[in-house]
Amino acid sequence: MHKIQFVCHGNICRSPMAEFVMKKLVADKGLSDKFYITSAATSTEEIGNGIDYRARRQLIKMGIPFSDSKTAVQVSRLDYDKYDYFIVMDDWNVRNINRIFLSDKEGKVHKLMSFTGSNADVDDPWYSGDFDKAYKDILAGCTALLQKLT
Repeated sequence: MHKIQFVCHGNICRSPMAEFVMKKLVADKGLSDKFYITSAATSTEEIGNGIDYRARRQLIKMGIPFSDSKTAVQVSRLDYDKYDYFIVMDDWNVRNINRIFLSDKEGKVHKLMSFTGSNADVDDPWYSGDFDKAYKDILAGCTALLQKLT
């Protein structure tokens, strides 16, 4: 089983979008029983808050099912041994998650766009307002990640 945790700053936009996009891609391939997929934040700013309404609107627009009960949680040092992959959205998240974990001795932390052959960040739509662009990047990254894992 592949255990994946998507990570962004607040866990209300990019990482939950990635979580539910990946779950849909996996389900469409009939592989849901082979994956455990969650998302989390590196910060505590949004803990307990639901998915941002603009991210919800984007997921609905693209036909991606999501859980209304999803709330932001923070990644913890204990998560390191629970997951195979920590897929982060940008360089800032890489620094923050490595600070939380103290080290990435097993090489589990990866930027999402690295699976597409790019070192680009997934733009933070909380600031840019461009949920279409974030979604396109997330879909490309998740599609490439799934291809790598299967």
